Amino acid sequence: MIRDLDTTLIRTFVTTADKASMTAAANALHLTQGAVSQQIKRLEEMLGHVLFERDRRGLKLTLAGERLLDKGKRLLMLNDEILDEIRGRTVAGRVRIGVPYDLVGTLLAPVLKTYAEAYPQVEISLVCASSPELTAALAAGTIDLAVIEERVGSTAGECLLVDRLVWVGARGGSARLKRPLPVSIVADTCAFRPAVLSALGEHGLDWRTVFENGNIDATTATVRSDLAVTTWLASTVPADLDILAVDAGLPPLPNFSVNLHLPKHAVEAAAQAFAAYIREGLTRRREAA
Repeated sequence: MIRDLDTTLIRTFVTTADKASMTAAANALHLTQGAVSQQIKRLEEMLGHVLFERDRRGLKLTLAGERLLDKGKRLLMLNDEILDEIRGRTVAGRVRIGVPYDLVGTLLAPVLKTYAEAYPQVEISLVCASSPELTAALAAGTIDLAVIEERVGSTAGECLLVDRLVWVGARGGSARLKRPLPVSIVADTCAFRPAVLSALGEHGLDWRTVFENGNIDATTATVRSDLAVTTWLASTVPADLDILAVDAGLPPLPNFSVNLHLPKHAVEAAAQAFAAYIREGLTRRREAA
């Protein structure tokens, strides 16, 4: 007997999984908590599997729930695309996205690819700059959305993930031992710069700049050549470079968050869709980690 999945139940399941809370899911879906609970129960009965279990941090997916989540999100995405196309609301136009240099080729590369494939009628303009520069560009209206690195704390954006800021050096290199410490920073507007300089100052460590002009490739080259050390988010460090251990004589660094920022004015459909893909892409990466 063929049975069809109810996309309403799938949407409730996906929202609950993303929020890790039935209360938060109920608020997002404009339902009561009881209604969310009943819909999850109906879906579990249909599938013959329990989808959630509770732990200290809230709801946690079971193995069956984890298997359903990715396919459920794809089902909803296809459902929404079909409805938009049939109703004449195909996403088109132009979207200008701002991304820091160190994230464009790492965290966001898969997102850019899948979005371009899903919305071929959208013209994508990519603006790479430091996070403070992107914040200013968003306020000025020259970009439509931005992914911004900020020290963990209060933010006007939406936190997508939190990562460690780490010292990075050449594999087996000795630049970390030199004094003054040779440091390569992408630009004087780099979001990490104030935290790095503060840490060096508090540690009483003399340092000097080796390279500083906004070119991520040249910064990477100075580190690979063992001319300097630098700082990056742990998840963006190239495989051929070393994350320097805490006992390397370098000061500890604070955690940073990767935040999604949208303009305060109305957001166009193309930018809204891009924001959804960024959330989805980074959620998958976080789950995979």
